Amino acid sequence: MASAGVGSRRKCEELILAGRVTVDGEVVARLGTKIDPEKAEIRVDGKLITLPERRYYILLNKPVGYTSTRFDPFAKRTVIELVAAAGANLHTVGRLDRETEGLIILTSDGDLTYRLTHPKHELGKTYVAAVRGRVTEDKLRRLREGVQLEDGVTAPAEARLIEVSPDGRSSVVELTIHEGRKRQVRRMFAAIGHRVERLVRTKIGGIGIGDLAVGKWRYLTDEEVERLKKGAAEESNAR
Repeated sequence: MASAGVGSRRKCEELILAGRVTVDGEVVARLGTKIDPEKAEIRVDGKLITLPERRYYILLNKPVGYTSTRFDPFAKRTVIELVAAAGANLHTVGRLDRETEGLIILTSDGDLTYRLTHPKHELGKTYVAAVRGRVTEDKLRRLREGVQLEDGVTAPAEARLIEVSPDGRSSVVELTIHEGRKRQVRRMFAAIGHRVERLVRTKIGGIGIGDLAVGKWRYLTDEEVERLKKGAAEESNAR
C-alpha cells in the first residue's frame, strides 16, 4: 500500500487496524497478512489500489558471440536469452559488438535508457583492451587528446597502460570514453596502429562488473540505479 502511494507505512498500518482495507472483498484488519499484490484486489475505503509497474534493472556480463539486441533474425544468440529467467520485457542500454565482452545493462525503464544513451547524457564507459604491440606514452596521449576517425575526431578519453608483455608484442590498456560510436574503442586503437585482440567493458558510470562470472547476471541495487540516474544528469549539465 505504501508503494502504491496510499501513505506512509505507519499510516497504512493505521488504515488496516481501522478495518478500512479489504482484500478480494474481505476486510483485513490484522497486520502482517500475506497476499499476492499482483493477483489480489486491494481497496481502501472502497477505492481500488493499484501498484506502480515494476521496473527491472539488470547487469549482465556478456560473453563473446552474443548480439546486444532484443531480436535479430541473423543473430545466432542474443543477450536477451541470457536474462530470460528475469521474466521481464527488457531492452539493452546501448550495445556491445558481438566480439566484445563485459558489462551491459538491460532494463524495462525507457526513460533511463534514453538518459543513458542520448549523446548529451553519455556516461563514462571503461574498457580493458588487450592489443597487439607496445603501446607507448605518446600513443596514450593521442587517445587522451582524441584521434581522427572517419566520422570525426573522438572526444578526450582517459587512457592508462596496465601492462606490456615481456617481449613487447602485446599490451593491456584501460580506456574510458564518453561517446557511443559504433565499434569506437576498436577503431581508436586501430587509428594509433594497434589491433584489439580482446575487449572487455568493465564499468558504466562508476558501476563495475566486479566478480560477476561471464554469462551471469544480477539485479542492480537501488543505490546503483540512483547513481546511474544522478550520473546521467551530471553529465548532461556538464556539457
